[in-house]
Amino acid sequence: MAQNDTGIYQLDGGGWGFRYTVSVNGKRKDVKRVRDANGNPMKTKRSAILARAEAIKEEQTPKAKQISRKTVKEVYEEYCGNGRKDRAYRTKQKQDSLWNNHLCAKYGKRFVDEITAAEVNDYLSDLYYVEGFSYQYTEAFLKMFYLIFGQAYSRNYLEVDTYNKLCVNKDTRIKMPKMKTEDDTDIVAFSREELVLLDDYFKGTNAETAYLLGRYCGLRINEAFGLKWENVDLENGTIIIDRQMQYQDGLIKLVSPKTRNSKRTIFLCPTLQEHLKKKFQQRAEDEKQFAELRKQKTRFIDDLDGRKIPSTDLVGRA
Repeated sequence: MAQNDTGIYQLDGGGWGFRYTVSVNGKRKDVKRVRDANGNPMKTKRSAILARAEAIKEEQTPKAKQISRKTVKEVYEEYCGNGRKDRAYRTKQKQDSLWNNHLCAKYGKRFVDEITAAEVNDYLSDLYYVEGFSYQYTEAFLKMFYLIFGQAYSRNYLEVDTYNKLCVNKDTRIKMPKMKTEDDTDIVAFSREELVLLDDYFKGTNAETAYLLGRYCGLRINEAFGLKWENVDLENGTIIIDRQMQYQDGLIKLVSPKTRNSKRTIFLCPTLQEHLKKKFQQRAEDEKQFAELRKQKTRFIDDLDGRKIPSTDLVGRA
């Protein structure tokens, strides 16, 4: 049999059929047909050969996905409902603030596939140069556009070429306006004299421990106030950071840190270790001396697992 006869066979009734095997998305697909693409029986061997070649070509040709048109508001609402279940509470708050206060009115009713990179760049420039928003705040808007376009593409509301122009191609994608020369982004460090002033300012106040945790350990303010005594090892001079304090829906709660890398163990310097030892000792004495008073005034907050714990369990509130 000739080479182009591969997969061709004759039916008992005199007609012709064909078979072939292709790989689709890494999976083997076996096909056997006795009619051509138009549904007609193949009466000759030649017609079967041509129909088989056409069928294989059709299998190997990438099929364009049907794009569904959605407004920016529909994309964002779908993201809120299904796409951000793993996002931190504060992240959701920031996104909703930008959306409700700025983006919804301007872009909410627009179809996401009709927005161009040029108009987004013009909008960001207007926020930064005309409205006077800070560079960092303007950058939050850029991230929101990347989020919305990414969601739209992943849900088949943007064609690949449009998405690439908006978010991938470095020559055409949306980007931040050029930073103004007066915006200084260099890291500013306190001088020794300034640190002495800060030490004196916080000494003896309710915020002294949180200040020292930030000064010597680099803790974020929410991490400093969310540190529990059970995570302080005074003997070995370490603290474990595995939660932070936040206000959620008007309530004080202990929640997981912002990122996975935020969970860490930190060694204490002698100054901070000595401060925490004195504070721990004072806490033990106060528990005995003011036991009844504490029963009346102790504030309870939600821990990571939902349990109610007294605020005196926290290093910054004892």
